[in-house]
Amino acid sequence: MKDKGADPYDLKQQENVLGESRMMIPDCHKRLESALADLKSTLAGLEETTGPEVEDAKKTVADVEMQFPTEDA
Repeated sequence: MKDKGADPYDLKQQENVLGESRMMIPDCHKRLESALADLKSTLAGLEETTGPEVEDAKKTVADVEMQFPTEDA
């Protein structure tokens, strides 16, 4: 946008959006880690249970750990 000579107001607005987005990422990552820990805890309590929901939950845990490695993964 800068190279194309965009309006300074538009540039400032886009910079604000970018800044807010960058601040959201750590919060979203923390919430994802919290949800993953909750799901793992729930699955640990259902060790002997089987079913499509349990299998989906296990797959979700594996997918999230592959995409977003955590310290305890």
